[in-house]
Amino acid sequence: MFPIAGPLPLWRAALCWVALVPFLLALVQTEPDDPPLSVWKGAMLGYLCGILWYIGNCYWIYQTMHIYGGLPGPVSFGILILFALYLGLYHALFAAVVVFVRSSRFGIRGALFVTPFAWVAIELARGRITCFPWDLLGYTQVDNLLVTGIATFGGVMAISFLIAAINAAIVPFFVRTGWPRVNVPVVAFVLAISLQLSQSKQSLKPIPNPSGQNVAVMMQENIEVGAVGKESDPLSMSQGLNQFSAASLHPAVPLRPQSRNPAWRYDIPSKSPTVIIWPEAPSHFLSSDPSFRAAVGQLATTANALVIAGSLGVDRSSIPPRGYYLYDSASLFTAAGEYFGRYDKIHLVPWGEYIPFKQFFSFADKLTEGVGDMDRGDQRTVFSVGGHRYGIFVCYESIFGDEIRQFVNGNAEVLVNISDDGWYGDSGAPWQHLNMARMRAIENRRWILRSTNTGIDPQGRVTLQAPRHVRGAFAFPFAFAPGDFHTFYTRYGDWFAFFCAIVTVIVLLLSARMRGAPTAAQPHRA
Repeated sequence: MFPIAGPLPLWRAALCWVALVPFLLALVQTEPDDPPLSVWKGAMLGYLCGILWYIGNCYWIYQTMHIYGGLPGPVSFGILILFALYLGLYHALFAAVVVFVRSSRFGIRGALFVTPFAWVAIELARGRITCFPWDLLGYTQVDNLLVTGIATFGGVMAISFLIAAINAAIVPFFVRTGWPRVNVPVVAFVLAISLQLSQSKQSLKPIPNPSGQNVAVMMQENIEVGAVGKESDPLSMSQGLNQFSAASLHPAVPLRPQSRNPAWRYDIPSKSPTVIIWPEAPSHFLSSDPSFRAAVGQLATTANALVIAGSLGVDRSSIPPRGYYLYDSASLFTAAGEYFGRYDKIHLVPWGEYIPFKQFFSFADKLTEGVGDMDRGDQRTVFSVGGHRYGIFVCYESIFGDEIRQFVNGNAEVLVNISDDGWYGDSGAPWQHLNMARMRAIENRRWILRSTNTGIDPQGRVTLQAPRHVRGAFAFPFAFAPGDFHTFYTRYGDWFAFFCAIVTVIVLLLSARMRGAPTAAQPHRA
């Protein structure tokens, strides 16, 4: 259902509409004469499914830790297993909830009713407690325009709810009781097929030229996997600045849009760029370095454009023992070449940019040469430059919908995402990460100007994408949205997910008061 080693094919996206059915059948025990599973057995079944799911879907963690992080193979594999063992607990919790309701007097119907609410509640917990809302169920339909519209109302988790609800509604097809076989199950199945066919039909249409006469130039560095952490001498840094500046002044137009219409091309307005964006880069550019400021300022002046460049922010301070704070940052330069400010990344990547619970993992510094020791930023600043407002976020932050919407609440007219996807290698992770960033554009109805070191795209639909592993700068048109236009989700965030959590708790409390098997006189209500 999710990208494995490239873009997600439509036929695999379609699996989401039935993927949960076998799992739910095992949990609710649909044979009327079979006793319900115990909560413990149900949780263990869910735990096993969760472990297998995370190992299969997030297998790239091994590659990232081994190649990028420099860890030995067995250690990297051990981290993947521990990761799956930890996050698999959420599947165990979901299964326990379903089985608990099934074993009450609510029976199978109650269990299937609570399924979509519990699924979303668990997704919410995974994002808020573990801070890893990676590949939520709703992301499978990021290309389905008929479905993604509800994300502007309830976010990606509202799509997860729809998918889980249709899966639960199909389960009665396989229930050998007195339930009517037509009605809800048939409607659910027809709806699932219709939604998927609508996605297929839309994918055959050429992607229209985007409106607007603004031009964004995006730099793609093509940093090799494993290059991060290597020391850069002054000459190589100078060469990097010169090469990036030269490429930014002579951008190309990618000819590989994500469309099945090979005749489709962009019409680039014949005007100077509005903004030039360099990705989050392991190039060790320092925002306070005079040579960095001079080079990027000169680029901004020559191009007469705002420049947003990935860099490291350093603030000297006597508070931390090392004598300074270090941030993963994006530096801004006005068209006049003046340094305007920077955004410091707030949501850091565990084990990649900081070591969680460092007091218990003091040995980790010796094991992970690629792990940084970053500090967290504390402000989601919306920058007002050149008459427009920009919301900037860095890499991993793109998977947190409730956080990205805060930039738009600050009246950002366009969103900018700089990232370093090179450390994922050629696994499915770059495309998984891309789809999650695209959902942020859908939820907030904003263009996303996304510059990485191995791929570029704007907006919810990938209207332009540069080929991977090619260094260069690429131009495309984009539009600013009215700053005061906010979707329902932008204003209220994950309200729907919290609603689902409340419903789940209420059903659990009622189930606790109604524990016990259904009476023999009413087997059809099992």
